[in-house]
Amino acid sequence: MEKLRGFEIAKGFENKGINLPERKTKYSAGYDIEAAEDTVIPSFKKGMNPTLVKTGLKAYMRDNEYLMLANRSSNPKKKGLILANSVGIVDKDYYGNPDNDGHIMFAFYNIKDEDTEIKKGDCIGQAIFMPFLIADGDNAEGERTGGFGSTNK
Repeated sequence: MEKLRGFEIAKGFENKGINLPERKTKYSAGYDIEAAEDTVIPSFKKGMNPTLVKTGLKAYMRDNEYLMLANRSSNPKKKGLILANSVGIVDKDYYGNPDNDGHIMFAFYNIKDEDTEIKKGDCIGQAIFMPFLIADGDNAEGERTGGFGSTNK
C-alpha cells in the first residue's frame, strides 16, 4: 500500500511509549496530539521565548499538502496556553530533515499567573492535513537544509 499521509515516531523517541495521533470521531478534522514528555510552561514574562513541547512525532504527506497545528479549544481557558505562532505549519520537506528528523513540536506561551505543567500523554493540540495551491508563475526550487525555523537560513 502506498503511503499518502500519516504519522511516524521521530528518531530518538522509538522506545518512549509515543502514541500515534487519532481522530476521536468520524467527523473530526483534527488528529489529537499528545505531549511526549512532562514539560513545565512558565507564566509569561515580557521578552521570554515560547516553550517547545515535544510530540515525538513526524508527519509525511503528499507534495501539495501541509500539516496545520492548531491549539485545543480548551487550552487557553483551562491551562492558559496559546500557540506562539497562532497556527503551526509543517511543510512536507520538514519530514526526515537532518537537524531533527522532522520532529513536530508545539510552541506555547502560558498566559496564566502560575506555571502550567503538561504531563506525558496529555493532549496538547490538533493536527490537520490540508491541501494548498500554487500561484501562477511560482518557480520555487529551494531545498530545506534544516529543521525547526530553518527556512531562509
